[in-house]
Amino acid sequence: MKRKIINTSDGSTTIQLEGWNEQYHSKHGAIQEAYHVFLKQGLFALEQTNISILEMGFGTGLNALITYWEAAKRGLLIDYTGFEAFPVSQKELVQLNYVLELGEPQLESIFHRIHICPWEEEYVVSSSFTIQKRKRDFFEMEDVDRFHLIYFDAFGPRVQPELWTVGLFRKMYKALKRKGVLVTYSAKGSVRRNLQEVGFTVERLPGPPGKREMLRALKG
Repeated sequence: MKRKIINTSDGSTTIQLEGWNEQYHSKHGAIQEAYHVFLKQGLFALEQTNISILEMGFGTGLNALITYWEAAKRGLLIDYTGFEAFPVSQKELVQLNYVLELGEPQLESIFHRIHICPWEEEYVVSSSFTIQKRKRDFFEMEDVDRFHLIYFDAFGPRVQPELWTVGLFRKMYKALKRKGVLVTYSAKGSVRRNLQEVGFTVERLPGPPGKREMLRALKG
C-alpha cells in the first residue's frame, strides 16, 4: 500500500496510507491528538507515579516520546510496552518532525533510541523510562494483570474492524490491573458496546480537535 508523509493541522507530520485513506495520527493535529487522548485523558488521570503502560499500535513512536517527556517532567517511573506488527521504516522516521514541533531538541536522541533499540528486549532509555517493543500481532498479547494504562491506537474500525472486537478487548481487559484504564480516540457506538461487553465501564469524553468525542474505559 502506498504511504506518504503528510502535514497535519498543528504543523506536525504523520504517515498516510493512501489506499485506505487512513493516517497514523489525526489530520487535525498529530501531536495535539496524542496529547489529548493518551496523556490528558490517560496518563495524567492516574494517581500512581510508578506506571506500566501498554501501547497497542506503537507506530511512529510519538506516544512513547511524549510519554517519556511528560513523565520526566512529572517525576513518574514508566514501564512501557508497545505492540507493532509492521514497524515504520527508518526512511519514514527521519521525515517526521515531532522533536522540532515539540521545541525540545534534547528529545532527538530519545526518539532515535526508542526506534533503534532491539525488539522483544527490555531497554532502559533513562532511569525513569524503560521500554519493550514487541513485533507481534495484537492477538498474540497474553499478559495478565500487568498494566495500569492502555493506549489503544490501532487503525480505525472502518479499515481494521477486527481490531475493535470483543475478542481483542477481552485480552486487554485481562492485561489490565484492577482499576486500570484504556483510552482510545474512537467513540464509535459498536466500540463502546464491545468494551462494555467484556466488563469495562465506559465513559465518553470530549475528543481532540476534529473529533467530538473519544472513549475511556475503566476496569473495576
